[in-house]
Amino acid sequence: MYGGKGMTFLQAKQKLEQWNQMHLLQFYDELAEDEKISLLKQIEDIDFSVIKGDEESLMVHKRGEITPLEAMQMNDIKERKTYFFEIGKNALIDGKVAAVLLAGGMGTRLGSEDPKGMYNIGITRDVFIFQRLVENLLDVVRKVGCMIPLYIMTSDKNHQVTVDFFEEKNYFGYDRSFVRFFKQEMAAATDRTGKVLLEQKHIISTSPNGNGGFFKSMAKEGILDEIAGKVEWLNVFSVDNVLQRICDPCFVGAVIDAKVSVGSKVVKKTCKEERVGVMCLEDGKPSIVEYYELTQNMLDEINDKGELAYNYGVTLNYLFSVDKLKSIYQNSLEHHVVKKKVNYIDSMGEMVYPEDENAYKYEQLVLDMIYQLDSCLAYEVERTYEFAPIKNKDGVDSVDTARELLIQNGYSL
Repeated sequence: MYGGKGMTFLQAKQKLEQWNQMHLLQFYDELAEDEKISLLKQIEDIDFSVIKGDEESLMVHKRGEITPLEAMQMNDIKERKTYFFEIGKNALIDGKVAAVLLAGGMGTRLGSEDPKGMYNIGITRDVFIFQRLVENLLDVVRKVGCMIPLYIMTSDKNHQVTVDFFEEKNYFGYDRSFVRFFKQEMAAATDRTGKVLLEQKHIISTSPNGNGGFFKSMAKEGILDEIAGKVEWLNVFSVDNVLQRICDPCFVGAVIDAKVSVGSKVVKKTCKEERVGVMCLEDGKPSIVEYYELTQNMLDEINDKGELAYNYGVTLNYLFSVDKLKSIYQNSLEHHVVKKKVNYIDSMGEMVYPEDENAYKYEQLVLDMIYQLDSCLAYEVERTYEFAPIKNKDGVDSVDTARELLIQNGYSL
């Protein structure tokens, strides 16, 4: 766009005038040369078009007609396990499946300043979240007898430390030639009027643009060109869940056999009110309804099998058809607005530490990608065997609950 030489001051000024963000250059003349270059690069990279004014930002997204989506249950899967396994195994051996780890976040909620995947959940020895995920994938590698490409999405805030950590740990035994890191795009944080905040005089306040940005980021990094004609399926999974099975041949085989655009691993809810997103249909298309969007009638609804109609929560483990993702790639995903507390530099150049939420961050979510596809297989897995999310330091879905489940499954911590 700018001849590969980076954005000039004049070009930055023109771009900021277009989006009414000229205040980002307020301290430009005070900056060292390398700081000026860094600021101009950030201005070049940021998509200001996603930013909305206060009133529009807070508008509630109107959902379509929500109806249940039946899951393929474990009993049905067990009956066809050998059949599904062979289909999945052959796809993996033929190099048609790759894994994509979404690891752009930090361990802030766990009390850590490191990337979340570096968090140590060990009790008597070191056991890192990244380690558990890689070892889970290695289980499949040993079963099917072939390596599986692993793409790890980082962010500006944690990229180098993540790469260095994998190098230090020798990739936890994984063949490093099959691992590729790529950066997630960042989105600017704004105040309540839509003005972008400065973290420092030369640094714009940004955060990862949500898990729905992974495919666009892969395209930007040239990965889609690299895998063209080879990889047909991407198993996209979150860094949170230390028990999840990745590139599971049975799951891969079931999704391929069902001839759907995406598969989603789901678990039976512990109770109808559990705070977990649920696979559903929205206006006849696959979607995810958040727990807070479920009405009492939906929570109580019983299907023709005598079970809760909205009974299966998503585990953030999806198998996407690459061709189907390419077909929706140019579509514009909605940006969800999240309120956050963000430290910033004010117009006087002084650092402000707000006591309450003062900023908006803009995120794209995988659930919106799923809604643009035409079909989905909800695939039930055993909760105690495949679902140990680490979202909090204590309490529900915490380090402690994950440790209990790992020990229950025979892992040494």
